[in-house]
Amino acid sequence: MAQKIITQLYLISPLDVSGDFPRRLERALEAGKGVVTAFQFRVKGIDQHEAAALAVPLQEICAAHEVAFIVNDSIALAKRLKADGVHLGQGDGDVKEAREELGREAQIGVTCHASRHLAIEAGEAGADYVAFGAFFPSETKETEHRAELQLLEWWNEMVEIPSVAIGGISPENCRPIIEAGADFLAVSGAVWSGDEVAAVKAFAEQISKA
Repeated sequence: MAQKIITQLYLISPLDVSGDFPRRLERALEAGKGVVTAFQFRVKGIDQHEAAALAVPLQEICAAHEVAFIVNDSIALAKRLKADGVHLGQGDGDVKEAREELGREAQIGVTCHASRHLAIEAGEAGADYVAFGAFFPSETKETEHRAELQLLEWWNEMVEIPSVAIGGISPENCRPIIEAGADFLAVSGAVWSGDEVAAVKAFAEQISKA
């Protein structure tokens, strides 16, 4: 089995990425060198043209820091931006369609909630990672599904496809998730609702201790 990589941070944007957010992203990525390896662009309720205009400066910042730029939900927007990948919820199209549209190199992730079955299906369809959660109540998104640490442990032991843990994760509660074998911690509110530099450094400290 491949050697276990250290857990990494997967930042998810707030819904509002206007104003000074590009500068905040830059600060977070500078603080998280070697720890933050992916950023997900997640905006809702705006057309593709407006979304693309907001995405481009953020995509450039990610490229400059060698951080993967992943588009949430929209295969079409990911293709338009030539993004590094797309993250699909259960109702956002399928992995095969995303692969055909975005190519072999694209990173395709799938939300699998708390379901082994959905995760195995995603893996068989060719997903590059699966996301489990929510592990804790989240202020960023309403959570219908609660995942248990045993799910991460089982996946980590049985399957080589990377796992992403999501949902209410903070520097204070992330240690058990890291120890259960999550490859990535997907975080949003814990970083953007306060000082992003301090938050990223606090996550990095917990990862290095685990």
